[in-house]
Amino acid sequence: MRHTHHIRNVCVGLIAFSLFWAFQPGPEDAQSAGRPSFVTTKDGGFSLDGKPFRVAGVNNHYLAFGSSGEVTRVLDDATAMGANVVRTFLQPVIGSLDGKVPTIWNSKSTSDSSNLGTNGIYMMSWDTITNRMVFNDGPDGLQKVDYLIAEAGKRKLKLILALVDFWAYTGGAQQMSAWYGSSDKYTFFAADPRTRADYKSWVRHVLSRVNTITGVRYSDDPTIFAWDLANEPDIHPPPLLHDWLSEMSAYVKTLAPKQLVTTGHGNMDQKLSDMNIPSVDFGTWHGYPSYVQMSHSDFDARIREYCEIARNVGKPVILEEFGVPRSDPDQANAYETWLNTIATSDCGGWVVWRLVSKQDSGLYPEDDHDKFDIHNDGGRTWQVLQAAALKFRQ
Repeated sequence: MRHTHHIRNVCVGLIAFSLFWAFQPGPEDAQSAGRPSFVTTKDGGFSLDGKPFRVAGVNNHYLAFGSSGEVTRVLDDATAMGANVVRTFLQPVIGSLDGKVPTIWNSKSTSDSSNLGTNGIYMMSWDTITNRMVFNDGPDGLQKVDYLIAEAGKRKLKLILALVDFWAYTGGAQQMSAWYGSSDKYTFFAADPRTRADYKSWVRHVLSRVNTITGVRYSDDPTIFAWDLANEPDIHPPPLLHDWLSEMSAYVKTLAPKQLVTTGHGNMDQKLSDMNIPSVDFGTWHGYPSYVQMSHSDFDARIREYCEIARNVGKPVILEEFGVPRSDPDQANAYETWLNTIATSDCGGWVVWRLVSKQDSGLYPEDDHDKFDIHNDGGRTWQVLQAAALKFRQ
């Protein structure tokens, strides 16, 4: 009798198991059900829900510290442009709250958010009592990132998040070095075992964080398309850079295996050498021809060259930052040419620098520094970006 029951129970179990898997949603079912999926890499490109995914994106530098209204206006303008990816940095980083360890940048600025008025928000600081770095999980810290991720998810936008900015505009890696008394810009952060350990602690803290709004662990959130190890980690000498990128990309992959990892390197001169690191999923490069006296046509040739390098490596590549100043009368035509080249060269995509929306003052910010700001103003440049984004989404 027990043997008969055992056979019957096994049969029922097998049927239930078969039915369970038969009704599990595949990629197309998941898409139709509206559940978000992770972007992956496949055959040298990106894939989402079993279909090719090409990046048409925007950068914005203040999404981790702007007001809620400033954040949502940028995300709404990105949606209006037709973008599918938004890139930003996890920042600011300060000295100690008691001032004993100095903050190396103007964290008290009263400028608008676009011009680095951070309104007292910070992600990391130095604790002079325990003599170690501490994280800010509060409403003036990582809860700002919670909000950004939640709002991006509502709009079906994917995020590229740089885990730290290498530059000192709002502290970044330079502030983390300054905690230990270093003003060395290019070597200390990657070479010193204390800053390497601090960086790993930060990565572990971020990736294990559970969003206070969505309840989703950061490493389990498909809204996050990819992690940049840093924004432009300009580490010298090259062997140290390669060592740091290799170790840290592998570390991120162990903690966030569902999400993509890239370096965030500018790569204008390195020719995408970091793409050969096994734990780097795709390549990035940043290009501002006006900064290096490069013609628009020469930059177009560079795009073709980098797309070819990526094809040979077998991984996607993204032109992750690029810009033409508004003072250039040929700005819109340059963007049109370059984005068409990316589209026809089967490259991974582009993320323009930078989309800026109206501040809480009701005005667009002054752009006196680099003049690369893109506005949702219906102008020729905006129309070119919209058309390029639409081409990638068809």
